[in-house]
Amino acid sequence: MASLRQLRVTVTFSRPISSFFRVQRGPVAYNARRFLSATPARRDSENLAPPTTIFRDVEPLREFRRAALLDNRTIGLVPTMGALHEGHLSLVRHAAAENTDVFVTIYVNPTQFGLNEDLASYPKTWETDLRMLHALDRELASVEGAGRTAAYQGVGSFIEMRPLGQLLEGASRPVFFRGVATVCMKLFNICQPERVYFGQKDIQQTVVIRRLVKDFHLPIDVKIVPTSREPDGLALSSRNVYLGARRRTVGIVLNQALRKAEAQYKAGKRGRGDILWPASDHADQTKMTQDALEPHRRARFEVDYISLADPETMEELDEVDPARGAILSGAVKMLPIEEAGSSEDLGVGGGQIPVRLIDNVVLDPAS
Repeated sequence: MASLRQLRVTVTFSRPISSFFRVQRGPVAYNARRFLSATPARRDSENLAPPTTIFRDVEPLREFRRAALLDNRTIGLVPTMGALHEGHLSLVRHAAAENTDVFVTIYVNPTQFGLNEDLASYPKTWETDLRMLHALDRELASVEGAGRTAAYQGVGSFIEMRPLGQLLEGASRPVFFRGVATVCMKLFNICQPERVYFGQKDIQQTVVIRRLVKDFHLPIDVKIVPTSREPDGLALSSRNVYLGARRRTVGIVLNQALRKAEAQYKAGKRGRGDILWPASDHADQTKMTQDALEPHRRARFEVDYISLADPETMEELDEVDPARGAILSGAVKMLPIEEAGSSEDLGVGGGQIPVRLIDNVVLDPAS
């Protein structure tokens, strides 16, 4: 289990100034107040971002939070497991647009990994993460300050989310949502944010967090930010570094399959079979094509599930209620490369680490 010192959480930004920058939220651009970094420090003429300050204990963090509350400042929390990418930075930008301070937590939570999953190999990129946050500080630089912060997480009691946490991802990874709910509850209690930010890519996680906040009457607004993607549609993920070129090319199969199902819904189909068959067919055809190739050319994968579920309960639907919409989601496992070329890009781990990819599409209520 994790020790208390294993959770290292950084915090960024502070108060607004009058200038503005543009942030993308799905297809709509909006103006947001510009925020800056906080701790007093030497600042050169090129940027105003100070070195990052890290808190590893609860009490200093709570002292900071109490001072912020007395000063009428608001906190936006962005929980992460590190290995930051542009999707995480998008969450931070949204949080900075809506709060005077942003807490960015970094903790590789062992309770979110199932048996035989990649806890040991999960990328730990602390220094790189700090550089990315520091660069974002410069992007959002200002002249006023309120400190950066951090939190930690201990291990003890657990929170079970039943039956929601046992479906889909919870069925494949039985302890995952127990770990998510427990860590988030601890972070919510420690940081006491007004708002918390999650990416839509982990759609079931967002449903779990909304239920957690509702069931425990937490005074927190849960904000869901659209999935950040590569130009071809692949959802950004910390685990993508394992893919390499060959598996990266084939890994887009999941998003392609979900988009085919989405097209059926947009065409007026409401039955489960009518919506899902093109997705399953695309995945099957792609799998057969790869399996037929020679080992030095193919990238094999297994489909875990393709789901059409209720947007609140995540239970499978036979028919979509157009007034409620639904959630299309899926997971595939990219299997290890069998034979590699001499100069082939195999990604971190030499192509031998299985990579589980998840994605989803929200089917909005029909007008």
